[in-house]
Amino acid sequence: MKIPSFNGRRQKKPKAAERKSKAYRKPIARWHPRAVQLLDLSITVGSVLLCLLLLPTRFPGTELLGIGPNWLLIWVVAWSVKRSVWEGAVAGIVLGLLQDAMTSPDPTHALTLGLVGLLTGLVQKQRFIQEDFISIALIVFIMAILAESIFGLQLSLTGDRKVEYIWAYYQRVALASAILSSLWAPIVYYPLNLWWQKRKAIEQ
Repeated sequence: MKIPSFNGRRQKKPKAAERKSKAYRKPIARWHPRAVQLLDLSITVGSVLLCLLLLPTRFPGTELLGIGPNWLLIWVVAWSVKRSVWEGAVAGIVLGLLQDAMTSPDPTHALTLGLVGLLTGLVQKQRFIQEDFISIALIVFIMAILAESIFGLQLSLTGDRKVEYIWAYYQRVALASAILSSLWAPIVYYPLNLWWQKRKAIEQ
């Protein structure tokens, strides 16, 4: 006795449903320009807020000598790589002011992150370094050491503490921050860069 097979019918239904869902899905390239701009703004602002929230957080594997990755610095590097020198500098200053609002305005992070954005844009404009994960990690490593050194210099100029203590502490901070930030840089850079490339392709 033959048992009727229902395989053919069952396979047809999902295919029909899949075709209907594909018909309702609209590629981003066909979206209204305002909707694309709103999505771009949401992703950009949302990623900045996420980096701000991650700054005081210490997850397992994201801490070395009590220091965590400099998430805002990673974001500034990711932003500045594809943009002009001044766009990078302005983004760095804005994010630095946001960090000052969370910590203390004196000494300021606006100077350090503004300089990071400016130098990253300058390096990429001259095409000294190609854009890949290793290059981005290297840029983040150098910029993290530079940023912590400038921040230590600001503390030294205030005169509240002994200079030798400040530099002994910030040597460790700079190295730990640079190592962790460079290791975690691709996690921030890859999705943002992927979206910004897509956004640029839509505009063109």
